[in-house]
Amino acid sequence: MKKFCLFAAALSLALALATGCGGSSTTSQEQDTGTATTTAQATATTTEAAPEPAGAATITIADMSFGEPVTVPAGAQITIKNDDSAEHSVTSQTAGQFDVHVDGNQQGTLTAPAEPGEYAFYCIYHPSMKGTLIVT
Repeated sequence: MKKFCLFAAALSLALALATGCGGSSTTSQEQDTGTATTTAQATATTTEAAPEPAGAATITIADMSFGEPVTVPAGAQITIKNDDSAEHSVTSQTAGQFDVHVDGNQQGTLTAPAEPGEYAFYCIYHPSMKGTLIVT
């Protein structure tokens, strides 16, 4: 019985070490820092948090929300500031207009579409997060 208890304790310790030292569950996209995905008319980049110029357009992501709609002129540079610890995206509801992914506590940029209008967007990681970009 003593050998069985020693074997069970050793096996439990080995399993605990194996799970504690295992790899993370992040995807290769989540591991890539400093990158962003762009499609069609928009361009995007992700950078470390940095001060923004006065009067610059910003979409701030905080508490799993995009906040109020942002109004910008066509072609404007928009800072996307992710104050959450989770990765988020600013992805247009209309496929191909823009798709920017920003790691937690990071910033990215988006160039507004050239055509005026209202652009609905959401986070692909948290689909209940929705926002509006108004281009004038």
